[in-house]
Amino acid sequence: MTEFAPPDPEYAARVRASFDRQPFMRLIGASVDAVEPGRCRISLPYRPELSQQHGFFHGGVIGTIADNCGGYSAFTLAEADSTILTVEYKLNIVAPGRGERLEGEGQVLRAGRRLVVCESRIFAVEGGRRTLCAVALATLMLIAGRSDAPA
Repeated sequence: MTEFAPPDPEYAARVRASFDRQPFMRLIGASVDAVEPGRCRISLPYRPELSQQHGFFHGGVIGTIADNCGGYSAFTLAEADSTILTVEYKLNIVAPGRGERLEGEGQVLRAGRRLVVCESRIFAVEGGRRTLCAVALATLMLIAGRSDAPA
């Protein structure tokens, strides 16, 4: 795996502050578990409101966690005065999201000046057992000179 050197030494605090400003993440109950250069882990406890008709985590919720894991993995490598936006992502759900929580792990595969490519793996955790339930590949755009903080 490639080692990355974040240009902003305060990258972890900046990632956590940005995540905390997302009302949707608060609404669903997601939290950032770990932030490292080029990596981010996010978890989400199960609630019936986050499920589909069979009681599994809804695919939209799984995609949301995948998008955020990749996005914040990329954001660790952004300049302090920058923000980031998802350009596109592809999600493959490979098993039902059945369990007490989801655990998402994002990592940067390639970091360019403007575009960053990330992979996210989402696991459903049930009884301490982690099952891969989704894999996503995302492209994100770094936007220099635009603060991630609210205007």
